[in-house]
Amino acid sequence: MAEGDVETHSNRGQWENRVEGHPELSQSYASRDEAIEAGRRFAEERGTAHTVVDSDPTGVITDPAPTDVPD
Repeated sequence: MAEGDVETHSNRGQWENRVEGHPELSQSYASRDEAIEAGRRFAEERGTAHTVVDSDPTGVITDPAPTDVPD
């Protein structure tokens, strides 16, 4: 990916648009379709490429369990 390109991908049940070289511009979305539309629009406005990394959406946001929390 080149500087400023937008990649839409799934991350633990959420869909994200990651902007190459600009992590502060990255955004999360509840649905794949919403993320793709926003990513496409954002890339078009900036004159950069937009790619979608296909994966099966889980519909669940999960965080790893803490391993060092005392009982």
